[in-house]
Amino acid sequence: MRAALLLAAALPLMLAACASGGPPKPTKRQMAMIDRVLATAPGAAQPSTIVAAEIAFARDAQELGQWTAFAKYAAPGALLHGSKGPFEIAPWLATQSNPPQAVTWKARTVVMSCDGALAVSQGRSREPDGTVGSFVTVWERQPDGEYRYVFDVGGPDVPQPPPKPKIEAQPGDIVVTEIDAIQGLVATCPPGGGVIPTAPRLPMKNSGIHDSRDGTLRWGWAHKDDGTRYFLAEYYYEGRWLKGIEQSLVPPGN
Repeated sequence: MRAALLLAAALPLMLAACASGGPPKPTKRQMAMIDRVLATAPGAAQPSTIVAAEIAFARDAQELGQWTAFAKYAAPGALLHGSKGPFEIAPWLATQSNPPQAVTWKARTVVMSCDGALAVSQGRSREPDGTVGSFVTVWERQPDGEYRYVFDVGGPDVPQPPPKPKIEAQPGDIVVTEIDAIQGLVATCPPGGGVIPTAPRLPMKNSGIHDSRDGTLRWGWAHKDDGTRYFLAEYYYEGRWLKGIEQSLVPPGN
């Protein structure tokens, strides 16, 4: 079984301290699962650290204010992909006031470079008025070891999906939480410092491509003529490039 799948199963254990304020005492079976994850995934590349950062980011948006949190977690020079293309977020944030109620969000997928220095998260968001959408955030490990985002894009679903029916759990039902469903994907480190083949480039104008320092993760954005914002993240795994995250955000009204 791939390390990513084991990691996705173990995430609830690793993140329990974030949710409850203190680490639970794991069972022998749970400890064995965590040991398998740590034995097969690169030591520095742990998607759980990005999920923890997303949880803290979303919590601070509720407690400190939406734009206050965005400023707190931004790396120097961080970009926001807006309706006209990416722009540096810090000067824009300085002109914004926090809304009365912040947007909420949760990560569903994390893709990470082999050395753990770069990661991309993708997930779902909900506005205070109930509008749902998707987001993608690029995280980079800073000199102090903390992760800060260097790129962020998000937007509503067009059209909006119908409301989900509320399902009441019955005695004996197995309930799967959202954290259980998080997918972690970690790039492969080339053996012996081998050469990694170059991934194909985005054949689009008005686009930008970025590579991780170790060359195992690449991400790119494109701003199409109709205003659609496109994002792609690919990671190197066992000798080939795989698509980790692909997201298109259509402008409202289209």
